[in-house]
Amino acid sequence: MFSPVLLDHFQHPRNAGDLPGANVRVEVSNPVCGDVLQLAAVVENKTIREARFLCRGCAASIASASLLTESLQGRELNTLSSLTTESLAASLGGLPPASFHAAQLAHDALQALLHAAQK
Repeated sequence: MFSPVLLDHFQHPRNAGDLPGANVRVEVSNPVCGDVLQLAAVVENKTIREARFLCRGCAASIASASLLTESLQGRELNTLSSLTTESLAASLGGLPPASFHAAQLAHDALQALLHAAQK
């Protein structure tokens, strides 16, 4: 059902936990399934130096958040538009239709983070 990449991110999530010193924090949720994703980052000179997440949700949501944080670190904010819901899902080896909401949740968190970082 899930790809080896997704299962690896779920079983060994990267960058999970709180991020002391984060200067940008956002929280997004999916009211249909109840998943909640908190994303925190240290943004310096319009570059994400570090990102971490806390997620209460399904395996696909946790894996999507893990992949997202790996994709963010060290990147300039203006280069992140290439990260789409579809590209996140593809990077996880694809998602079954019932789990596609997980990539959408991660993308929603990214959009909220970008909006918050611009303030």
